[in-house]
Amino acid sequence: MIYLAFGSNLKSRFGNSLTTIQKSYCELEKHGVEIIKKSSFYKSKAYPNPKDPEFINSVALIKTSANPRKLLNIILAVEKKFGRKRMIKNDPRTLDIDIIDYSSRCINASYQNIELNLPHPNIDSRLFVLGPLFEINSKWKNPSSGKQIDKLIAKIGNFGDNKITKL
Repeated sequence: MIYLAFGSNLKSRFGNSLTTIQKSYCELEKHGVEIIKKSSFYKSKAYPNPKDPEFINSVALIKTSANPRKLLNIILAVEKKFGRKRMIKNDPRTLDIDIIDYSSRCINASYQNIELNLPHPNIDSRLFVLGPLFEINSKWKNPSSGKQIDKLIAKIGNFGDNKITKL
């Protein structure tokens, strides 16, 4: 199973953050990425600067014949089409798509100055990813640590700026 996390906290030429993510699903499908299941949308504070606009987040279970590197290429092309500019890390953005888990494989590689680390290295502390992921697969385990998603969510809880709100 392959999971992608989506986030947006700036309007794109396609509309607000929610519309941008919805349209990005369709764009991925044009590239041979089948969306099997989608979570609800969630709102979360921006990180690391909570004064930046709030994010809209979701997670999708996908199916594709693309290998991880090819999938990353597809994601980068879709982000670019939706106005993503990679200038300063964690800056507000029109669209951010991360590969969270690719068939429970552990991968550490670099491609076009973009790191491809799977599972996503910060997933255990990101409620804005774990919450939507739990919604579509409550049995998910982190492939590198073996930790179950319910335990990860319980550990980080709903504290401080890590709070999420289902839309």
